[in-house]
Amino acid sequence: MHQAANGTWGRSLTLLPQDQQEALEARRREQLTDEWQQRYNIRAGAECTISQAVRRTRIRRTRFTDLPKTHLRHVFAAIAINIIRLDAWLTQTPLGPTRTSHLTRLDLAA
Repeated sequence: MHQAANGTWGRSLTLLPQDQQEALEARRREQLTDEWQQRYNIRAGAECTISQAVRRTRIRRTRFTDLPKTHLRHVFAAIAINIIRLDAWLTQTPLGPTRTSHLTRLDLAA
């Protein structure tokens, strides 16, 4: 590989063995089916909940060294998330927009 003018590495191309490439393409085709999308929606909801808990309550780190206090903090964080969601539902606050990637923004600008 060659270094670019700014000192970083340039682009690279990964070539997989044929059986691995075929498996990858099969998984990508599978992701286009309605059944796969329905299964993934469940995971997306769980990921959203975890992300909201981490961003709103910062539960990724704890101040406590013992498990009971940490567990109590997680319980309070879950209650807080439920209250936030209940308030949004009662006030009919719309969900936040999904993040748009830089590449998509460039495509939209063209």
